[in-house]
Amino acid sequence: MEAVNQAASAEEERVQCAVRDGVATITLNRPEQLNPLDRLTVAALLALVRRLEEDSSISVVVLRGAGRAFSAGGDLEGYMALYRDRPKFMKFLRDLNHLLEEIERSEKIYIAVVHGHCVAGGLELMLACDIVLAAHEAQIADGHLNFAQLPGAGGSQRLPRTIGPLKAKLLVLTGRAIGGEEAERMGLVSLSVPLAELEAAVDGVLADLKRKSPLGLKGAKYLINTGGLGARDAALELELQYVHHYATTSHDAYEGLAAFKEKRKPDLKGE
Repeated sequence: MEAVNQAASAEEERVQCAVRDGVATITLNRPEQLNPLDRLTVAALLALVRRLEEDSSISVVVLRGAGRAFSAGGDLEGYMALYRDRPKFMKFLRDLNHLLEEIERSEKIYIAVVHGHCVAGGLELMLACDIVLAAHEAQIADGHLNFAQLPGAGGSQRLPRTIGPLKAKLLVLTGRAIGGEEAERMGLVSLSVPLAELEAAVDGVLADLKRKSPLGLKGAKYLINTGGLGARDAALELELQYVHHYATTSHDAYEGLAAFKEKRKPDLKGE
């Protein structure tokens, strides 16, 4: 199938999207500036994510950056003007937070492909994704305090929930950067491979996901994300009720068992 290309922002094509075989690839496209998450880029990303959410033919979204970075974070020079306009700055922060919440709550699986710099807002965007594949050569950092800034898009909350408060404070308070291998050991990324193998790793994960029921993927993401927000007993009850409904009402759950019994590949329909 030929890729369908579109620009999510007419202005400078800050964000580009290509769709192929049920996978949308979003590319941050300001490589000379290391793909900053400025106000217009965030607005373009939010609009694009919302459009993709309405397309039931897309089950996976890959996020990546053009050039030598995933994203080096916010546009600090632009912030100087935003800081003088309190309502506009609050709208920017709201849009950025809404973007990350849309990704987390989406029924689609989001994969961040990280190479080069992934800093500050770039890290916050990465943390909202479901799977993170990083090159060994990546440089991942919070970095806000290096310029007397604070994380304002969930970094102070998602980071400690991902790697624990002590490791999170090490990264936030020192601003130090770590490579992909250390990030994997820390539990900050799902998998790290040499840069030369990164595309093969992406293809491998996409192939794995393609063999799964879209309905099952949606349910697993929902249970992991939602269960982690509440008390353990409530989360276990949520899982019990969800799985009971899924197993007794979906085609895919029963078809998976039938395929196992008959030693064949399941005919998954996403329903």
